Amino acid sequence: MSPFATQVAPALPKRPLPAWLRDAERVDVAVYAAITQTPTPSLDQAMRLLTQAADYWRLWLGSAAILALTRGARGRRAAVTGLASVAVSSAVANLVLKRLVGRRRPDTSDVPAARHAVMPHSTSFPSGHSASAFAFATGVGSVLPCEAVPIRALAAAVAH
Repeated sequence: MSPFATQVAPALPKRPLPAWLRDAERVDVAVYAAITQTPTPSLDQAMRLLTQAADYWRLWLGSAAILALTRGARGRRAAVTGLASVAVSSAVANLVLKRLVGRRRPDTSDVPAARHAVMPHSTSFPSGHSASAFAFATGVGSVLPCEAVPIRALAAAVAH
């Protein structure tokens, strides 16, 4: 979760969804239900740790520090560009888009107790974690293209 997440204003009133968006939401709900009902304890633990590492930019700050310390001047520029990208994407996602979209978090009442995860209080779309992850990867990749693939893979894992 980004530092901006606690500053999200209440969502705007809902408008009726177009048919294609209602269909997409039904698919999304079905996929979520299938995932929550499939036991994957080792994967659950790994994803929980990765999600916690991405909270409050920790994963990106650590990655930026590694780049700055190991890749010289270009690594420092990539780290700054990546973190600046995270700042912009966090502000846009958490302060603007979440408010405009106002999508509620999934209902967890049918999720087995062993699969429960702590959910943020903000709305669910766009994902602040995903926006930050791909913003960092894009910022770093714009300066150090050779680092783009592993950082984008990490971003994809965070976005899970």
